[in-house]
Amino acid sequence: MADIKVFIVDDSAVVRQVLTALLSSIAGITVIGSAPDPLFALKRMETDWPDVIVLDIEMPRMDGITFLKKLMQEHPTPVVICSTLTAKGAEVTMQAMSAGAVDIITKPTVNLKGFLQDSKTLLADAIKGASHARVGRMSTGSPKKSIMESQPKLNADAIIAPHASSIHETTDRVVSIGTSTGGTQALEYVLTRLPRSVPGIIIVQHMPEAFTAAFAKRLDSLCQVTVKEAEQNDRVIPGLVLIAPGGKHMLLRRSGAQYRVEIKDGPLVSRHRPSVDVLFRSTAQAAGQNALGIIMTGMGDDGARGMKELHDTGALTVAQDENSCVVYGMPKEAVKHGGTDGELPLSAIPNLIIHSPNRARFLKGS
Repeated sequence: MADIKVFIVDDSAVVRQVLTALLSSIAGITVIGSAPDPLFALKRMETDWPDVIVLDIEMPRMDGITFLKKLMQEHPTPVVICSTLTAKGAEVTMQAMSAGAVDIITKPTVNLKGFLQDSKTLLADAIKGASHARVGRMSTGSPKKSIMESQPKLNADAIIAPHASSIHETTDRVVSIGTSTGGTQALEYVLTRLPRSVPGIIIVQHMPEAFTAAFAKRLDSLCQVTVKEAEQNDRVIPGLVLIAPGGKHMLLRRSGAQYRVEIKDGPLVSRHRPSVDVLFRSTAQAAGQNALGIIMTGMGDDGARGMKELHDTGALTVAQDENSCVVYGMPKEAVKHGGTDGELPLSAIPNLIIHSPNRARFLKGS
């Protein structure tokens, strides 16, 4: 199996040097070149086009967003954004994600080399996920095999105990969504089509710390529903969408007849924090059959086990179908674990949320 070919575009010579060395040390990845700006990059890539481009945003001669839009129109290629951890950088990065980038690698303004070296596994996962992505008019041929490095993987037990008792005194509905690679565009598609009358929605989107607030802010400016980054004890109410903050787990809790969220620290679960498995298990315990669980485009298997637990309570659980996924990983694993009642294209998910059927009504309708 051929290595994933990566090209790095960043105006910082240090970033190019560090990223080249780190990515080259990962089995299954080959860095075929780098350039200080998009115009140099286009010339270099003419003779050997990469599988994945790692792209900075702020660069001379042509900024990253302009280049990204040009790329998606003329030669669609999976792009991973490499952006700084600043409020301004996060907002601009969200524009890039909306324009078609599939993932984010964060870089701090200080101790860059140390940070990137500590994030070697995250870098590998981002490149691997991007290599599976189908963007623009790209071929939908067989994806490359996983190159994830072997490491211990914790399950949701590390955050929330299984089989906790759940008392369902309320019939209030709640929608629980998990997604990863390709999810920013998918969520924008879904949420911008929802009226204010929909049940409360809680979302885990795999995204680095400092970017989820900008992501929520962007969606809030586009949607009829209110979208915000979740905070401790936020109520889950109709017309409100809560997005788990990057670097924290989010759990659904019940307080009397009300749903609230708990935001907590803890280890990575299914290699992620926030974790969809944690969200879905807590939804199973707090809402059970009153929940609608949806798992959408993403790399890996986070959410598959939690969705099975949610499904087993009587909740309706649905996966995004393969044809509409950027990466058919998480939904595929959820189906494989027997935790879904069916699959739907992305275009049908807004209507599913609006009508929020129970399992019996969904299965009868299908």
